[in-house]
Amino acid sequence: MNLNSQGRVTKNVAPNAGVDVSKEHLDLAWLEQQLHVSNDAMGWCQAIEQLRLAQVDLVVLEATGGLERGFIAALQEAGLEVARVNPRQARDFAKSMGQLAKTDRVDARVLRDLADVLARHAKRATFLAPPSDSEREQLRALMVRRRQLVDMRVAEANRLSIANRRTTRSIMSVLKLLDKQIDAIDSDIDGHLEHHFKGLRDLLQGAKGVGQVTAGALLSGLPELGQLDRRAICKLVGVAPLASDSGKHRGARRIWGGRADVRTALYMAALSAKRYNPVIKQFWERLIAAGKPKKVALVACMRKLLIILNAMVRDNARWDVNRTPAHAPTP
Repeated sequence: MNLNSQGRVTKNVAPNAGVDVSKEHLDLAWLEQQLHVSNDAMGWCQAIEQLRLAQVDLVVLEATGGLERGFIAALQEAGLEVARVNPRQARDFAKSMGQLAKTDRVDARVLRDLADVLARHAKRATFLAPPSDSEREQLRALMVRRRQLVDMRVAEANRLSIANRRTTRSIMSVLKLLDKQIDAIDSDIDGHLEHHFKGLRDLLQGAKGVGQVTAGALLSGLPELGQLDRRAICKLVGVAPLASDSGKHRGARRIWGGRADVRTALYMAALSAKRYNPVIKQFWERLIAAGKPKKVALVACMRKLLIILNAMVRDNARWDVNRTPAHAPTP
């Protein structure tokens, strides 16, 4: 038994920890303890040693554009369970607790409090970060770099329309360089998929509309594919219609949140699938005939395609036009 801050008797419960991650440092909080260490291998060892001594149950940190990945891998290797949350969700939680100030130490304490909630949640397992996979991380890095190069090419191409003769030459040179870089990284992605994910890649690309980029985005950004049910996987990606009701008001259902890179890849795949994939094409035409707006119908096609791909990976079954999920998604 322990005494809490109000002097009441409480049961012994394993503490949980929150970690605020920055490029240079980690700020940790558990119980009333705080720790400030460097965000490198030495700092990770110091942090893990303290967390083990405290017998921490769950560690919660924010997604910070990849700065957290090394520490997550170290925590998982040490046998500690980790949940990685969206920064917006963590900030909303802080506001709900009346915590408006924001510093690294304050954020660590907020994440500690959030960890206390997630640790007791009935669906705790769904919040846990999937086990680190070095090959998947390398694929993720390649996909991120490809997206960066494509964004740069789009920006340069947009400048071309207002360029004069002298600046056009410079822009064209940059576009040629970017095209070469995109081709090179596409080749790297293809080689990585062939060497490490050939079976899954072939399975996914068996569905018309799913190409190398979509397969790469799914395999790098959605390791849960095939492991969750259709509702959970759609919510995770952000293609599930969410209710917006209050009292007698019935708001329009909208998609919200999710993994933007995966959703973008599915969007492009659905554009192709609604023309060339017989199942998705038929579904698209039925929704349009029913008067659904094109954007709503396209999101529904994205959702249906994701559900089918999820079932294919789950069952290790190739695309079959006659075998679709028993419950088709509704827009």
